[in-house]
Amino acid sequence: MHKLSRSNRDKLQQFVAITGASEKNALQALKASDWHLEAAFDVFYSQPQPRSSAAEVRRLEELYNRYKDPYSDMILAEGISVLCNDLEVEPQDIVTLVLSWHMNAATACEFSRQEFISGLQALGVDSIGKLQEKLPFMRSELKDEQKFHEIYNFAFGWAKEKGQKSLALDTAIGMWQLLFAEREWPLVTHWCDFLQDRHNKAISKDTWAQLLEFSRMVDPVLSNYDAEGAWPYLIDEFVEYLYDKNVVEK
Repeated sequence: MHKLSRSNRDKLQQFVAITGASEKNALQALKASDWHLEAAFDVFYSQPQPRSSAAEVRRLEELYNRYKDPYSDMILAEGISVLCNDLEVEPQDIVTLVLSWHMNAATACEFSRQEFISGLQALGVDSIGKLQEKLPFMRSELKDEQKFHEIYNFAFGWAKEKGQKSLALDTAIGMWQLLFAEREWPLVTHWCDFLQDRHNKAISKDTWAQLLEFSRMVDPVLSNYDAEGAWPYLIDEFVEYLYDKNVVEK
């Protein structure tokens, strides 16, 4: 370790602190990614996880039973509130969305036994302490362009009501405010105001997906906006709204 530069030594220490990996495994991941920290996380977590031992499975079952509803074989809103309290995060913290993404949860505020246990196994944790140590890594995933895209698309199905094809407007606005607080899209408040003023209807999956592309591809002053492009009608209406409100110059 004494042969490492100060910068690489700091990265090694940070990697070990976030992942709980041994220095040997941390070095392997960092060297494989040419010392790019985010890429090293991907290398580390893409490696096959060792098969859970009987003792680890038992600990996961005990953990699940701590949070599961007394009347059904599910973790419901009350159990998730207790889980968040144990993790020392607020239930509305975006890291709970990232955790749900790792668990491939079908619905917000619910975890099935399989989702909970399989998700923690995939993360390589079997205790609240270990899961807490993973939180900085999960937050860092939101800075990764591809993972943000995956989490954003996951959020639509996760947040909508069971049996519904569209996402309730109030829920969609809350999710956009949460997600774009990470991405810092300057037009998110105007978009939410526009929807409440002019749309006031549920949000389709297509609109949800296309808005992310719009936020990525079109700059906030709309200098590269193409009126002849294949944007959904609602996004074209939003652009007109921005011009009408003098948010941007035409």
